[in-house]
This record gives sequence, structure tokens and C-alpha cells, in this order.
Amino acid sequence: MGDYALPLSGKVAVVTGGSRSIGEAIAMELARRGATVVITHVSARSEAHVKEICARIEALPHKPSAHSIRVDLSTLSAPEQVTSSLLEWRGKDLSIDILVNNAGVERVKGLGEISVDDYDTVFNLNVRGVILLTQALLPYLNKNGRIINIGSVGGRSAFKDLSLYCASKAALEGLTRSWAAELGGNGITVNCVAPGPVPSELLDNIPKEIVEMQKTTTPLENRLGTTEEIGNIVAGLAGRDGAWITGQVISASGGWAVY
Repeated sequence: MGDYALPLSGKVAVVTGGSRSIGEAIAMELARRGATVVITHVSARSEAHVKEICARIEALPHKPSAHSIRVDLSTLSAPEQVTSSLLEWRGKDLSIDILVNNAGVERVKGLGEISVDDYDTVFNLNVRGVILLTQALLPYLNKNGRIINIGSVGGRSAFKDLSLYCASKAALEGLTRSWAAELGGNGITVNCVAPGPVPSELLDNIPKEIVEMQKTTTPLENRLGTTEEIGNIVAGLAGRDGAWITGQVISASGGWAVY
């Protein structure tokens, strides 16, 4: 019974893009279930809010630890920055149990408007950033660890003017399946959670007609999801209940997308 009260007790989780929206909800839920949580964020304007998130985590009754790293994961130097910060924080005994690749960005542009800069902005963070950070942290990932990539229902859907974003999320699905095949021998699971629309700054940039269409055609209550619902799904995969699930893309969309 005690194991289920705090199923992630003693675990260390890294959540990228953990300063807001889905990332914040994931970080908080992992902490509520007992994990020590590391949050990465990129913006100076997020500093105060990240400190507040860490304070909320450390104020939980079971007193989990929290650590934040400001880093631009779209850069080639980011993996070394993250690793160095973690080693400075935890020492040579650094070990990680859960990696949630959540940080992402979008560009709303039609095919005729897409520039090389737009491509670099989206793919350097959403795809290359995920590859390089996961590669850098892999030596510290414990046996039976968890890698959870945050995709999108856009990875399998046809959304006008969102081809870069949708393609980047489709790429995450491919990475997920291949890494699951590569890393399973050590008990490491690799899965992708693909949310439907949830209230967020990212969603605010999506054309309103797309959001309304998804909302009205979502079987569960014709509503948007919540960040907390996504956090619960990720936390479930991170614990013992996710031990026999790997290589999967889980649609977290209230039934809007059925895989």
C-alpha cells in the first residue's frame, strides 16, 4: 500500500519545458507521487514562475527536492549544459530514472511561407534537441528507466498551416519506436504521449477553427483536455504500472484520435 501512496519515491525525473502548461503539470504530478524533479526552461521571464514551481514541489508533505536549469535545448551546447548542471547538483553519483522530453515549439505557416529559419526553429528543438539530450543523459539513466516523449495528435493528423509542427511530432513517434527496440534489454521503456488540445500558450497560436473543430468532435464531453489529465497519464507510465508498456504512442485526446 505504501508503494502506491508514493509510487515514485526515490526516483529522479527530468522534465524539459517544465515551466508552464503540460510540462508544469507533469513536473507537479511526478513530484506528488514522490519523485525528485528537475525542470528545464528557456526564458528569463519564466525564472520567477519556475522558482515558485520548485517551492511548491518542495512544500509537498513528503518533501521532494526540485532543481531548475535554464537552457536553450535547441542549441548544440545544451546537452553539456544540462549534464554539467545535474552533476554539480547531484555529484558523481548522478542517476536518472525518468526523462520527459516535453519542450517544443510551433510555427503556424503554410507551405509557401516556410523558411529555413522556421524549419530550424521547430526541428532543432522538437527533434534534434530531443535526440541530443536523450543521448547525453542515457549514461545516467538507471536500469528500468523511463523515457517519455510528448508528441501531439498532430503527428498523425492533417492540420492546415501546421506542417512543420506535425512533421516534428511524427518524427518523435519514429524515435520512440526505435529507441524502445534499442533500450529494452536494460528494462528501459520508451513511449510517446500524444495530447489533443489543452489550454496553453501553444494552443493560443493554433487557428481557432482547428481548436473548435477538435473540441466539438471530441467524444468525451466535447471539451478540451486539461494539463492535469496529461500529467496523470505521463506519471502512470513513469511508475510500476508502465513497466510492460513500451514503443507505444498513447493518444491523450478524449477519444478524438483513436490509435
